[in-house]
Amino acid sequence: MKLFIKRSAPVLGLLGLGLAGCQPDIEAPNASSGSADFTSYVAVGNSLTSGYADGGLYNESQATSYPTILAQQFAKTGKGPANFVQPSFSAGRKDGSGYVKLLVVNGALTPVLPSASNSFLGEQVAYTGSTLPSGRPELESYTGPQPDNLGVPGISVLSADRTAASTGSVALDAATRGAAGAYGTVSEFYQRLLPAADRTSKDYVTYIGQKSASFFTCWMGNNDVLTYANAGGTSNLATNPFSGLTDTTSFGRGYRNIVNTISKGGTVKGVCANIPNVATTPYFNTVTVGAVLASYKAVNPAIANIYVTARTSATTAVTAARVATATDLLTLTAQAYIAANPGVGASPTAPIPSQYVLDPIEQTEVLNRTNQLNAIIAKTARQYKVALADMNTFLSDVTARGVTTNAVNNTVAFASGNIYSLDGVHPTPRGYALIANEFIRVINSTYGASVPTANANDYRGAVFPQ
Repeated sequence: MKLFIKRSAPVLGLLGLGLAGCQPDIEAPNASSGSADFTSYVAVGNSLTSGYADGGLYNESQATSYPTILAQQFAKTGKGPANFVQPSFSAGRKDGSGYVKLLVVNGALTPVLPSASNSFLGEQVAYTGSTLPSGRPELESYTGPQPDNLGVPGISVLSADRTAASTGSVALDAATRGAAGAYGTVSEFYQRLLPAADRTSKDYVTYIGQKSASFFTCWMGNNDVLTYANAGGTSNLATNPFSGLTDTTSFGRGYRNIVNTISKGGTVKGVCANIPNVATTPYFNTVTVGAVLASYKAVNPAIANIYVTARTSATTAVTAARVATATDLLTLTAQAYIAANPGVGASPTAPIPSQYVLDPIEQTEVLNRTNQLNAIIAKTARQYKVALADMNTFLSDVTARGVTTNAVNNTVAFASGNIYSLDGVHPTPRGYALIANEFIRVINSTYGASVPTANANDYRGAVFPQ
């Protein structure tokens, strides 16, 4: 199956320009920090905070992360950070972990993953050739001062705090706490931030506690549902204690520890952001059952259905093959799997495997847990008297209606919509600029500030081949 992508053309707002000429002169308010102090701004979070995009972390993506954009806008108040430190890769390895590129393959635009087999698409990646104890490839160590952007791709609340696990299962809690304490041997993105002596013992909560912020943003929790959802509602807690939906008791314990640590017990102002509905991202809405069926019928009109492996009940993990419906969400990674396994899904004896399908039962599980964790985030923000950025509502609105920035229409359509990058989960630089502006709206409202918003059109969408 090929993925065909139409490139959207920017719409010139001629009418809007004409109306703008009739507007009275209105002076923009002077930039002000209000009651906030941005002189030492620190960002806590996961891949979304780090600037991860196109399935990777690289210098360009870090330079257009929402914390970087926020720091630049904070500086315009005259009370912003003089310098905002990103954990960049060295110049000769500027492409970091590597990133997906959109290339023409067999006549169709296709996202291509960098790997050793394709010489990493010519990218200057930062792999050392060694592996971590977890089996993950090691990345070049970061050697500068502790960054102000503390985002670590892949980290969850459960994996951030070595005291968080509280499921009641002695064996599982011990394994989870141990893995969180030694997260520097699990994640290549956390490993590169730590001195070698700290990788087996310093958890993320301890790491962020080393910073003395005057203002912070905290966007944690996505991976407490996203890891499970992206794997089609599958997990293996025996091999990866962070692969399931985090239980509410453990999440509450870990999240409160994170906010208490970075806010110094509620004495530092900041913003907490909640968890978006991950099922609305292009990762789950680009490869559809209808598109797969149509591609098969074009070859063999006798094929009438697509078959998937799905849960049989909300109360059991048992799965079985059945006819797929439009309510089954196929993952973006299903595209490559189907291409490598021609005919998969065309019969009940060879259904599309469960890890490529988020079925309606699993969708309900993910949504219910997201709402439960968001309630904990909101309660914690109130407890520590910091603002709450409702990114769940914001991104749901963007998904439903798109957003127009200076006469350019942006949608969540894969690649062509400008907002999401080529991994289908993480934003493009323009998407991160929109997120930064939503943080600014909340900050201005909560702290009486007048931080100017960024011009989102100054930031790119997905890169198409020339």
